[in-house]
Amino acid sequence: MVGFSGRQLAPLRVSGFRLLFLSTLGSSLGTLIAAIALAIDVKDRTNSGLWVGAVLIVEFLPTIFVGLTLGPLLDRFERRKLMIASDLVRVAVFCALPFATSPGAIVALAAVAGLANGFFRPAVYAGVPNLVPEEQLPEANALLQTVENVSWMIGPILGGLLTAAAGPNAAYWINAVSFLISAALVARIPARKLQSATALSRGHWTDLTDGFKVVLHSRALMAVLVAWGIASFGIGAANVAEIFLAKNVFNAGDFGYGLLYGAIGAGLVFGSFLSSFIVDRIGTARTYGGALALMSVGFGAAAISPNVWVAAACCVVGGLGDGAAIVCNALLVQGGAPDQMRGRALTLVMSATYLLTGIGTVLAGALLHLGGARWAWGVAAICYAVAAVAGYALARGARVAAHPAPPEPSSLEVPANY
Repeated sequence: MVGFSGRQLAPLRVSGFRLLFLSTLGSSLGTLIAAIALAIDVKDRTNSGLWVGAVLIVEFLPTIFVGLTLGPLLDRFERRKLMIASDLVRVAVFCALPFATSPGAIVALAAVAGLANGFFRPAVYAGVPNLVPEEQLPEANALLQTVENVSWMIGPILGGLLTAAAGPNAAYWINAVSFLISAALVARIPARKLQSATALSRGHWTDLTDGFKVVLHSRALMAVLVAWGIASFGIGAANVAEIFLAKNVFNAGDFGYGLLYGAIGAGLVFGSFLSSFIVDRIGTARTYGGALALMSVGFGAAAISPNVWVAAACCVVGGLGDGAAIVCNALLVQGGAPDQMRGRALTLVMSATYLLTGIGTVLAGALLHLGGARWAWGVAAICYAVAAVAGYALARGARVAAHPAPPEPSSLEVPANY
């Protein structure tokens, strides 16, 4: 019998997945290092919260644009080529950033990088079911999400240290190299192992409508759209209130903010890594509902904690649920759409949840002074509890196999060009 760690790491024995894993590691770490450098660079140039906010917005706004308008391209074109092109665009962006002379130019280049991100990440997760055996899909998603969460934990720290020691340009050059390496790794994966078929277009807007229909008619996809959409609204509210909870409520200063941030990150890493083991034991629906419920308990307890240390421990618990829920999101979307529709389904769901996160962030920022940070986190916990019920109810009985049978043929299929 294969041991626990052996099962968790089994997808890494597949050469194509191993290359994708290393590519994701390099690009994720580089992106987060550069994200800190971008914010510091713009802040130092302008000392303006509006410009810093603009940099933060263009990190995710292009993903919404891709999902709502360009998602069919992820199914129409070869995924490997899209991923390599995305990497090379980001190489060009970060090679150009050291020569940018204005904050407007920096934000514009960051927006181009964000657009490339909007293609790369969905293409990665859309291709995973083709790289590994179906029984290893939970472990594969867990590994990818774990490496992203590890990058999320250490990337900002490395970015801050590097920028303080050598300036933002050093971070830009390092990120350019990381994307170049990522492109080289992806290029070594046979195209046929990332995609079994490409969709023959019936017209861009018809293709886009087909994507919406797939989402609306799939129980698994609706589980993510509804449950994670509700949770995303809470996440947006909690994100904007986090610094106020640490500094104003707990009087813990910048250290307290970093402690809460790091505690959530630690929970995310362990939650994502352990998720496949839990899915194997109790199934996707129970894991999904339980993970969202754990978010509600953890972050709700943090909201009423007496000090930052207790709150940090609660944030680890909430982060565990968050990490497991994100892996379940990937499993449900991958299993809910056929390969030739998976790219647009992923981007549509991602766009909707990003949009709700943004709405939650804006509303919490506008109303934070009325109820305070504890109330904002309490509202977030309620959102997670509602999401847990919806997620379990919708995911129960949903198909989560790696290669589901396609729905009625709304678009013709042709073999992928290799």
